[in-house]
Amino acid sequence: MSCTKGSLVWLLEIFFHQKVCICLNRLPREVVESLSWEVFKRCVGRAQITHAHNTVSNFKRFHGRAFNDPFVQKEKEKLSYDLVPMKNGGVGVKVMYMDEEHIFSVEQISAMLLTKLKETAESNLKKPVTDCVISVPSFFTDAERRSLLDAAQIVGLNCLRLMNDMTAVALNYGIYKQDLPAPEEKPRIVVFVDMGHSAFQVSACAFNKSKLKVLGTAFDPFLGGRNFDGKLVDYFCAEIKSKYKLDPKTKVRALLRLYQECEKLKKLMSSNSTDIPLNIECFMNDIDVSGKMNRSQFEELCADLLQRIEVPLLSLMEQTQLKVEDVNAVEIVGGATRIPAVKERIAKFFGKDVSTTLNADEAIARGCALQCAILSPAFKVREFSVTDATPFPISLLWNTEAEDTEGVHEVFSRNHAAPFSKVLTFYRKGPFELEAFYSDPNGVPYPESKIGRYVIQNVAAQKDGEKSKVKVKVRVNTHGIFSVSTASMVEPVKSEECEDVSVETEVEAQDQRPIENFSDKNIQQENSEAGTQSQVQTDGQQTSQSPPSSEPPSEENKIPDVKKTNEKKGDQPPEAKKPKIKVKNVELPIEANLVWQLGKDLLNMYIETEGKMIMQDKLEKERNDAKNAVEEYVYEFRDKLSGPYEKFVCEKDLQGFSALLAETEGWLYEEGEDEAKQVYVEKLENLKKLGTPIEMRYQEAEERPRLLQELGHRLQYYATIAGEFRNKDEKYIHIDEMEMMKVEKCVSEVVEWMNNAVSAQAKKSLDQDPAVHSSEIKAKLQELNNVCEPIVTQPKPKVDSPKEENPLTEQSDYKTEDMGEDDKNSEMPQQNGECHPSDQNTINMDLD
Repeated sequence: MSCTKGSLVWLLEIFFHQKVCICLNRLPREVVESLSWEVFKRCVGRAQITHAHNTVSNFKRFHGRAFNDPFVQKEKEKLSYDLVPMKNGGVGVKVMYMDEEHIFSVEQISAMLLTKLKETAESNLKKPVTDCVISVPSFFTDAERRSLLDAAQIVGLNCLRLMNDMTAVALNYGIYKQDLPAPEEKPRIVVFVDMGHSAFQVSACAFNKSKLKVLGTAFDPFLGGRNFDGKLVDYFCAEIKSKYKLDPKTKVRALLRLYQECEKLKKLMSSNSTDIPLNIECFMNDIDVSGKMNRSQFEELCADLLQRIEVPLLSLMEQTQLKVEDVNAVEIVGGATRIPAVKERIAKFFGKDVSTTLNADEAIARGCALQCAILSPAFKVREFSVTDATPFPISLLWNTEAEDTEGVHEVFSRNHAAPFSKVLTFYRKGPFELEAFYSDPNGVPYPESKIGRYVIQNVAAQKDGEKSKVKVKVRVNTHGIFSVSTASMVEPVKSEECEDVSVETEVEAQDQRPIENFSDKNIQQENSEAGTQSQVQTDGQQTSQSPPSSEPPSEENKIPDVKKTNEKKGDQPPEAKKPKIKVKNVELPIEANLVWQLGKDLLNMYIETEGKMIMQDKLEKERNDAKNAVEEYVYEFRDKLSGPYEKFVCEKDLQGFSALLAETEGWLYEEGEDEAKQVYVEKLENLKKLGTPIEMRYQEAEERPRLLQELGHRLQYYATIAGEFRNKDEKYIHIDEMEMMKVEKCVSEVVEWMNNAVSAQAKKSLDQDPAVHSSEIKAKLQELNNVCEPIVTQPKPKVDSPKEENPLTEQSDYKTEDMGEDDKNSEMPQQNGECHPSDQNTINMDLD
């Protein structure tokens, strides 16, 4: 299952029967990112206008943010629902549920929507769903990504990967291309541009056959389609206020209606350059409002927004050091890229026409679905490797042995390949602390630059008092989240004996030199990507290192020739054994203090709460189904009583039953609107006590004549066969007479029963219960067939024709008998080299 988490809509796609399918909901084909609470249930869809104060939408950007975040406070003014602070400082949403006021965290809100998407996927697949891939904006920080993973964990989904939006688009583009250059050739550079509801993202990707690499990303997190909608809303609010003396911003429902109409107007202006009218009936105080706008006015109104489009494009080209001529194609996705002015700005910047080969609304969701298929062993998909990029540079800070200094090193630069691991080596006598943070706080759309603090515990000095060697592995994983994954302390043990040991072994060298020199002092690093490693070393002190020399190695530093060395070994006395160092790695515990992460207790509480709400949704669905069954039965029977069922009920019962149906209908919309499931079940049973006999009479009257006719035909068929048997017909003369008497007896009994049944039924009126039921006729028909059919279908016995004597055959036998002796001689094995008698005249051989 793949889930695209947009600001306006959530899209759900599945990989099914070797193709990507979008899951259809009971509502529109897209699942709108809004969740409404009614008295006893949660609803997903377009209920924002009817339940404005109890409907949550546009909450994606609240993940991993504190309530006092400036962005949250700014967005709070535009929302129709209430935001409140949580105990942990996060953002909470206040709604009414089960006739009580509840406060849900953003993680819980996302989990509720994921629950609905999970149910939709399971309904389409007819099997449980446990794994998923969720898309996130490329600019999401660690805190925001961790928050979304917590939401997936609440609903019981195993998120295989948090996939960046633009990476998903690139995968959707590249995996179907058959004309990509070979791996050793120059890659094809494609720029992807996505302007959605709330954000503008661009990325440059290099494509070769069966692989893609993200070269760089840039974005404007606060530029999207909703900004263009906001311009229209502000314009028409001012116009309505001056023309009709109404202020839409004072009424939540009126403002939401205006937003919807402005969105429609924007879409119409994308395809029409003429004046487009805007009309809203009963807008406020039963007053109709109207207005108009054309495309040129709209572009002039949004001139400042259009100027912001070039900023991320310039940033992308600077980061990747690409020229416009290097770009082979420009693909655009996202609903807001349909605005002609947006498309023109992008095309003008790159100096070429933009491509719209991808589905603007579903490209990200399809990419995530393909990633699901690649990660799943259940599907066979074309091999396609994806190398993502880290959007923000990440640095590590640590305290040195000298308390007045600190060590800093940028472990992952901007647009560094991901997933990726690096190993850093420290020399310490005790526990120490690492702090991870974003190197460029101004370039991160998040108020907190810190990622987390990691304490490496249980570090101790060696037995001789020297510093211990500690290896720390840091990683940016497939979710794009930074972590200190492992830490181990190296314990060397000297041994004079040359033994095979299962631990790592190092041989002491008298002249050791660093493998590689870095511009940062005292730094060596060990990277891990596709199995390659190098090392980062620091002793916590500032030391100077000379740059690598370009001169050839001196004679004393040259590696001796192996052959010459072997020749000299015989002339030299044996050297003393070099002591071996047996290296033992001891895993060290890591205490992580992250900027944003739900605690285990709080997470378990959210899981339990979601389970209770899922159960409540199930009970409410069953209750609604029971209520709908009663309502459906009332409407259906009321129509049929005045139609096909009218002849099958007497006048008295008709009046009584019609009155009961009318009473039940009124009860459903008054006292019985919110009754328990069992009340509706009992109500339906009481109705069926009167309705079922009427329905049965109608069905019997429809089916009985056909079955009687079929029974009559079978009786006539078997009676005819019995008559032909009595007339010595050749077809049935082989049947035993006792068997045929059974047929005649059975036919006679069934004829008598049928006559009695028809006679009894003729005395009954249509509004009375039938004298004979169709089930009885079916039983008699089956009984007749079981007795008669095996007898009348007996096959005739086979008669063998007498053999005629053939004189030629006798003569042949006689000759065979006379020649029997010769044949015996011919079949005897040859012994002692003697020839066959018939061959003695033709073959002369000398025998030893």
